[in-house]
Amino acid sequence: MKLKLQSWWNRAGKPERAFALLLVLYLILRAAWRDSVLETLVAFATYVMGAWVALRLLRIGLRKLTWRLRNRLMVAYLFIAVLPILLILTLVGLGGYMLATEVAVYMVRSELDRRVASLESAAEVLAGPANAAPDAVLQRTAEAFEKRFPGIAFVVEEKGKVRRWPENGAISAPEHLPLNSSGLAELDGRYYAWRYEAKNSGTYLVIAPLSRRYLSGMMPGIGDVYFLQRDSVGSSDASGEINPKTRTPSMSSKAVPGYPQNFHFTPAGGDAPRGALAPPVNRFDLPIQWGTFTQAVDWAHADRTEPALLMVRARLSSILAAILSQGGDMSGALLTTFYVLAVAFLIVGIAGLAVGISMSRSITGAVHSLYAGTQRVMRGDFSHLIPVSGGDQLAELSSSFNSMTQNLERLLVVAKEKERMEAEIEIARGVQDQLYPKAPPVFEGLQVLGKCDPARMVSGDYYDYQLVDGKLAVAIGDVAGKGISAALLMATIQAAMRMELRASADVTASRNGLRFSTARMVSELNQQLYATTSPEKYATFFFAIYDQQTGVITYTNAGHLQPVLIRGGVPTQLDVNGTVVGAFPFSKYEESKLELQSGDLLVCYTDGISEPENEYGEMFGEERLIELVAKNATRDDAEIIESVMEAVRQWTGVPELSDDMTLLLARRP
Repeated sequence: MKLKLQSWWNRAGKPERAFALLLVLYLILRAAWRDSVLETLVAFATYVMGAWVALRLLRIGLRKLTWRLRNRLMVAYLFIAVLPILLILTLVGLGGYMLATEVAVYMVRSELDRRVASLESAAEVLAGPANAAPDAVLQRTAEAFEKRFPGIAFVVEEKGKVRRWPENGAISAPEHLPLNSSGLAELDGRYYAWRYEAKNSGTYLVIAPLSRRYLSGMMPGIGDVYFLQRDSVGSSDASGEINPKTRTPSMSSKAVPGYPQNFHFTPAGGDAPRGALAPPVNRFDLPIQWGTFTQAVDWAHADRTEPALLMVRARLSSILAAILSQGGDMSGALLTTFYVLAVAFLIVGIAGLAVGISMSRSITGAVHSLYAGTQRVMRGDFSHLIPVSGGDQLAELSSSFNSMTQNLERLLVVAKEKERMEAEIEIARGVQDQLYPKAPPVFEGLQVLGKCDPARMVSGDYYDYQLVDGKLAVAIGDVAGKGISAALLMATIQAAMRMELRASADVTASRNGLRFSTARMVSELNQQLYATTSPEKYATFFFAIYDQQTGVITYTNAGHLQPVLIRGGVPTQLDVNGTVVGAFPFSKYEESKLELQSGDLLVCYTDGISEPENEYGEMFGEERLIELVAKNATRDDAEIIESVMEAVRQWTGVPELSDDMTLLLARRP
C-alpha cells in the first residue's frame, strides 16, 4: 500500500498533490475545529482544487478515449448531431411543460377573477332601489347565487339594522375593509372571495368560500386546484413530543426541506381533493403542478394583505383538450400537422444518424489501412501497397501513400548521401577551427583577440596573428562567396600567408635586420592566389606588422574594409593601399605606418558586421559599429566582440546569419 501511494504521488501533478494535501487538512479541521472560519476557507479551497483536478482528469480521459480516429469521430458526431438534438428535445420539453403550466394557471386564475367580479352584481342587487320587502330580496338573491357559490354569505347593514344570510352566519365585515372593492381573503386557514359595497346609506358584504372542491370545479376536466398554506404542526412540550391538540387539521401535508420540522405546506383548510387526476392517455401524458401568487386580505386585520399561493395540478392532455376545445376542426388539423412534423423530424434524425455512422466507418476504414501501411513501412517493408477504392479524397490519399512508399527508398538513398555530406562538412568545420588561432599570443606590446561566427557550417572569413622575429603579424581577410569553396580558399590564404612570413623572416635575418615589407608579402600572396585559383576567386585582405620597440604598426590594406583606430574615444579610419588579392596578377600594393599610443584600440572587421540589413532594408553600417565600439572601448576585448555580434543579430531580427561575421581587436596597453 505504501509503495502504491508513493507511486501515485510520484506520477501526480502539482494540482493533484495540492488537492490531496487540502483534503487531508480539511478532514483534520472538520474533526478538530468543526464550523470554524479556517475550516470553511479550507473547505472552499478544497472544492475549487477538486473541481480543477476533475477537469484535468476529464481532459486526460477524453484524450485517451479519442486517440483512435473512430472514437474521435463518434465523439465529434455526438457533439455535432446527437447532443444538439437532445438539447433541442430537452428545450422543447421544458418549454412545453412551462407553457402548459402557465396556460393552466392562466385559465384557472382568469376564471377565478371572473367569479370574484361576479360577486359585484350580487352586491348591486341588494343595494338597489328601496324595496318594501328587503328580506325577500336578500333571500332570492342568496338562493340565486348559492348555486354558483356554495356556502355564500351576505351581510347587509341599512339604517342601523343588520340582516344576514344565512341567519346564523357569524361572518361580519372587519374594520378597515375598503369600501366598493372586492378580492380574496384569508380567514381561519381558509380562503374566500368577497365584495364590499357601500350605497344608499348602507353597506353590503358578499363573501363566498373557495374550497378545494369549488376551485377544482370552476373548470371541469382541468384537474386539482387549491390554495397552499404553511401549516403549523404544533408545539412540543417539555418532553420534546409534539402536542397533537395544537395541530391544525391538514391532509396530504408534506415536509419541505429548509424549513423547521414543525412546519408543513398543506392545502388551505385541509380540504380533500375533488377527485383523482384523469388517467394518462399515453406514457408521455405526465402530471404537472404549478402555482401563482395573488394577494389576499387578512380578514382579522383588513388593512393588511398577504400573498396567497394558488396551485394547479393537472395533466398535459387535460390542458391540451381545454385549449383545443376552443378551436374546433382547425385545432385538430393543427395538432395533426404537429404530429406529422415531429415524425418527419424523427425520420430525418434517424437517417442522419445512419449516414453519419456509414461515413464514419468508411473514414475509419481508410485511416486504419493507412495506419497498417505505416506500420509495415516502419518495419522496412516498402513494397506494401494499401487497397484503393472509390474516387474521393481518401482514395487519393491512399494512392499518394502507395506512391510515397514506392519513392521512399530513393529518398532514403538521397538522405544517406546528404548525411554523408553533412558529416564531411562537419569534418571540414573541425579542420577549419584548427586553422584559426587557438589563443591570443603572449605579447606585451600589443593585445590581440579575434572571433569568427560563420553563417554556415564553414566560413570564408580569415583572421590570424603570428609572432615573427620579435614582431607581431596581424591579418584579416574576406573570401568572395560562402560555403566549402570559400573555406578552401581561406585555408589556402592562411597557408600562403604563413609561408610568406617564414620566408620573409629568413630573408630579414640573412640581411642583418632588414625590415619586413607588408606590401611585398601581400603582392607575393596576390600572385600565388592568382596562379592557383580560378579567375572568379579573390579576397579582400588586411595585413599588418607591429614593432614593439618602436611602437609603429606597418600595414597594407588590399581592398578590405577600412579598420578603425579608437584613440581617446575619437575614431579614425586607416588607409586602403591596393585592390583585392587573387583577381589581377600585377596589382601594386603600398604600405602605411602608424604609431600606436597607450590605450589605442584597432578594430578590424568583415562585411558580415557592417552590411546586414534589418526588416526595412537598412544596413547596420560602419557608423553604428564605430559608435558601439567607442562606447564600450573600456570593456574587455571579449565583451566588446560579443556585444557587437549580439547587436548585429538583434538588428537583423532573424536567427540565421546572411554572411560570416569576423571581428579582430588589437589594443596597446
